[in-house]
Order: sequence, then structure tokens, then C-alpha cells
Amino acid sequence: MNRAIQLLRLIYIHPLLWIIIALSIATAHFLEVCMLIGIIFIHEMGHAVAASFFSWRIKKITLLPFGGVAEMDEHGNRPLKEETIVVLAGPLQHVWMVALAFILFTLHLIPKDLFLLFISYNAMIFVFNLFPVWPLDGGKLVFLLLSLKNSFPRAHHQTLLISFFSLGFFSVIILLAAPLHLNVWFVIAFLFFSLYHEWKQRRFIFMRFLLERYYGKKSSLQTLKPIQANEQDLLINVLEKFQRGCKHPIIVKSDGKEKGQLDENELLHAYFTEKRLTDKISDLLFSY
Repeated sequence: MNRAIQLLRLIYIHPLLWIIIALSIATAHFLEVCMLIGIIFIHEMGHAVAASFFSWRIKKITLLPFGGVAEMDEHGNRPLKEETIVVLAGPLQHVWMVALAFILFTLHLIPKDLFLLFISYNAMIFVFNLFPVWPLDGGKLVFLLLSLKNSFPRAHHQTLLISFFSLGFFSVIILLAAPLHLNVWFVIAFLFFSLYHEWKQRRFIFMRFLLERYYGKKSSLQTLKPIQANEQDLLINVLEKFQRGCKHPIIVKSDGKEKGQLDENELLHAYFTEKRLTDKISDLLFSY
């Protein structure tokens, strides 16, 4: 009960949403808007409850005029299985909501028009959220999928490129099919702005990933994945090979032969604490 109360305290309603609610009352669309907000709220609470179950740090649950955002203070160092569950916990809420609505309709507890509207809202939010566009759930799933085989910066970079392409393709479809649909264009503009901001901040996001890896919890990283490094490689270039969900022993080679090994924490310590920003891996090998 205390955890539920804590989650409810994190809910923030955007000022624009209050304006939308006021307009819905004035235009006799209050029921439809409340239904849409309720679906979005349950969707975001699905993310939040799953994150709370894994003891994630939840910053805020924001309800926007066109959707919602459950903001987490996590930076890519949780197990990939956990992250997948948290991402999928939002879309999965639509399954039981639709099932419950069908039961109520079958029992003649809700009218047909209300049932059909509820189903259409759920389908719209479910499908839209699974578009491969960051920061939608589909975009986050793309990031997780790419993270299975790629380093953090490479997976992040590829996710953003896929997102730009997907959103551009979607924009062309809307331009041809519904060019005057202002609500959709508003959402598209918001997503383009979010993508642009994420792209501009991608280096900072990578540094934040490394910082949390250095100062945060390390017990959750179970998979060992050695990184092969040449002794002449720069420290930062080796750090850029770090992957989500894996702990990396660093195997240093010279002329194809193993010269020594380093622990990933030694690299992180040298970079963030000792500020050895331009050192080569060989410099660390002799130091440690």
C-alpha cells in the first residue's frame, strides 16, 4: 500500500492537459477525454509498477495532452530482462483492459458505442506506442534488441537513426492520408524534438551510462564478455566498446599475443577519478 501511495505521489499532470480537460467540458467531450486519460494513466502505471517491483528509481509519471511518460533515474545498467519487462508492462495493460471491457459489454453493463470507443482508443495507443521511434516503447525495445550484440553508444546511435527514419516515413503517410489532422502533427513534432534532443545529448548519455556503471550497483551484471584491446588503443576507445548487461574483462594484446588483463573498473577509475583522458591502454597496464 505504501509503495502504491508513493507512486501516486509521483504523478504530474501537465498544465496543457488541464486546458484540454476544460475544453472537453465546454464541447461536451468530457467522457471521451477522461476515457483516453484513464487508458494512458493505466499504461504508464504499468511501467511504474514494474519498475518499482525491481526497485528502480522513478522520478516522475507525467500525463501529457497526447500521452504519458514514466521517467526513470536509470541509465542503462539494469539487466536487459528487467528493462524488457518494464517496457512491455505498459502495452500489456491494454490486454486486460480490453478483456474487461468485453466482459462488461457481454453482460450489458456498458453500451455498444462506449465499448467500441474504448476498444478503438486502446488499439490506437497500443499500436502507436509500439512504433520503432524513441522514446516510445517500440523505440526502447529496438534499443534493447540492438544492445544484445552492440556496444552502448553504437546501439544508441542505431536506435536514433531507425527512429528518425521511422518517424519520417510515418510523417509522409500522414501527409498523404490525413494532412489536416493537427493532433497527429503535434505528436510528430514532439517526437522529432525529443529525437533531436536525444541526438544532441548522446555523448552525455553515454558518459552517464559509464558513470553509473562506475559508481552504481555492479552486482546485477552477470554476463562476462571479454573485450580484446590493442595496447595502443586509447582508453576512451575501449570504453566505447562497453555493452549493456555485460561485465568486461579487458584483454590487452600486442602483436597478436596477450600482454595482460585489466578489470573494467580499472579503466573507469582511470578515466573518471584519475582523469587520464588521453592515455593508452598500455599506460594503464603498467600502472596497475
